[in-house]
Amino acid sequence: MQTDSSFTFVLFGGTGDLSMRKILPALFEAHRAGGMLADSGKIVAVARHATDRGEYIQWVNEHVKPHVSKNGVDEAAWASFLERIEFVNIDLGKAEDFVHLRDAIKDLPGIRVFYLATGPSLFVPICHALASVGLNENSRIVLEKPLGYDLKSSNAINDAVGEIFAEEQIYRIDHYLGKEPVQNLLALRFGNALFEPLWRREWVESIQITIAEELGVEARGDFYDNTGALRDMVQNHLLQLLSIVAMEPPHSMDSDSVRDEKLRVLRALKPIDPRDIGKVAVRGQYHSGVIRGTAVPAYATEAGVRPDSTTETFVALKVEIENWRWAGVPFFLRTGKRLADRVAEIVVNFRAVPHSALGASALRAGANRLVIRLQPNETIRLYCLAKQPGEGMNLASVHLDLAFDQFFREGQMEAYQRLLLDVINGRLALFVRRDEQEAAWRWVEPILNEWKASNKPPKPYASGTWGPAASSAMLAQHGTCWLEEEN
Repeated sequence: MQTDSSFTFVLFGGTGDLSMRKILPALFEAHRAGGMLADSGKIVAVARHATDRGEYIQWVNEHVKPHVSKNGVDEAAWASFLERIEFVNIDLGKAEDFVHLRDAIKDLPGIRVFYLATGPSLFVPICHALASVGLNENSRIVLEKPLGYDLKSSNAINDAVGEIFAEEQIYRIDHYLGKEPVQNLLALRFGNALFEPLWRREWVESIQITIAEELGVEARGDFYDNTGALRDMVQNHLLQLLSIVAMEPPHSMDSDSVRDEKLRVLRALKPIDPRDIGKVAVRGQYHSGVIRGTAVPAYATEAGVRPDSTTETFVALKVEIENWRWAGVPFFLRTGKRLADRVAEIVVNFRAVPHSALGASALRAGANRLVIRLQPNETIRLYCLAKQPGEGMNLASVHLDLAFDQFFREGQMEAYQRLLLDVINGRLALFVRRDEQEAAWRWVEPILNEWKASNKPPKPYASGTWGPAASSAMLAQHGTCWLEEEN
């Protein structure tokens, strides 16, 4: 992506964890690649934990530099990247301080991008403060998740931000939408005649979407204990991935065409009757266990977590889509912390052949499946059956493997790098529109309400396993199982 678009990128929360690990490294990689960022583009960090530019640059060298470029840092590129960075020290809680920000950037060129890498409680005050000094005009604003705690609070934030910024100025970021395999999922479906005829209820038996983490809550115990896995992962990442897997072909790849089709999927999600939640939703909480040979503590003993917490760290769901293409096909979603491996993948299980002259092995579930791996290694793998060498007609599973790092020799673009470039260049297709977000919250909220009303504790699972046994039992009722042997 070459660009001549000049920009001023204002980063609120400039000394935060997200800025340190993701945003600034992504901007550096775009800078280092050459041609992706206009030479005149500037990065303006806003924070309280540094007094001036010199102190901030020292912080960047100490904390950000270790997170850039896996193959080492090009010192010349790093030095020129630092020249892009300016710094403004203001108190985000004081609207009058934003005069200093306005004065600092008034002569800087190009489109203004305001990235709110802060807690959601600051979103509205920052927007009001920007408007008070006229910085909401001819600009773009990026909102990180979580955007609200439920539908009501999400609407309140969207209403307040929407009074200051038009919808086409608002970029609600979900970094999973920027991952290379997600882009390749669109290419796979809509760029090839091979798969689209099979991408429907007549040929698909079930679909699984998993986002599993080995890590616990780390230093985010306070935040996570008031959030939980359903809000943190399902309402956004998993439902966005589901909508891309299940969407109808858009007439083009412009922003509203893609997002219109995703919205249709989210609105077609079958509402869950509160009486059936125990059958189609599993919630769990990790206990102590072993991850890669190291003992790890139970969730309830983590720093910042209430000892009697009933917050879920694991969720598995059975989801149905009420439309012509997907009626009757179960979608199984799963996410959790302290699981057996770090993996994110989409598994499309195709139906078995209707009759086999080759023996029972040709009729087994999952004989034909497509596995789209998002992390840690990005691959697409197609499984089918082939004859084993030797006497007789004995079938065995074989696969075709597309490993992107081997097929494409040039380096892949990280999700945040792609999304930040899209913001700078005004491309909205990979960002969540307000009506999408509302539809997702509307579907999730009955589950949240039922769990709260029932006051039942989450099912325990040992760290280092794949979650509660009830998760596997839910799939067994449909004659299938989670794909775990490849991880």
